Amino acid sequence: MDTAERLIESTRELLWERGYTGTSPKAIQQHAGAGQGSMYHHFSGKPDLALTAMRRSAQELVAQADARMSGDGTAVERVSAYLLRERDALRGCRVGRMAMDPDVIDSPELRQPVRETFAWLRGRLAEIVAEGVAAGEFDTALDPRDTAAMITAVVQGGYVLARAEGSQEPFDRAVRGAVALLAARAPGK
Repeated sequence: MDTAERLIESTRELLWERGYTGTSPKAIQQHAGAGQGSMYHHFSGKPDLALTAMRRSAQELVAQADARMSGDGTAVERVSAYLLRERDALRGCRVGRMAMDPDVIDSPELRQPVRETFAWLRGRLAEIVAEGVAAGEFDTALDPRDTAAMITAVVQGGYVLARAEGSQEPFDRAVRGAVALLAARAPGK
């Protein structure tokens, strides 16, 4: 792995662990085993490096989510595959964590990959729910966009509950509850 890659990957890990505000350029350099000159040779500064790392984390999240939701199966099965995929809830979401960082939220440039990732996720989930409504899997009263927002909030809120409790269990309960609610929205149930 070259120096630029080590810097990006180190930043990804530190952002996930400490957030943007808690991640100093010195900590990134130490974690990456790179000098200050190397960091500034490849990136204009911490914001540039963090943005690159955040975009990579966002791309990874999108790829993981899309792999679960693009498989074969009914809408309920595909959304359930996304909800029930194995996660370390105590570490939280790499992208969602950035939404809690005041320096990220105050910067339109740093906030952009967070906003775009969640917009993509809600849009993809809404498409699948709409497919389920059209196929008769869900009652026609189920609004796809509202349901997609709920699913996204369940996952992100599940991370918060798990971290607050210091246990995976609240996350697992939240996603199982969402799956049960979706399954119950079939016509005639």
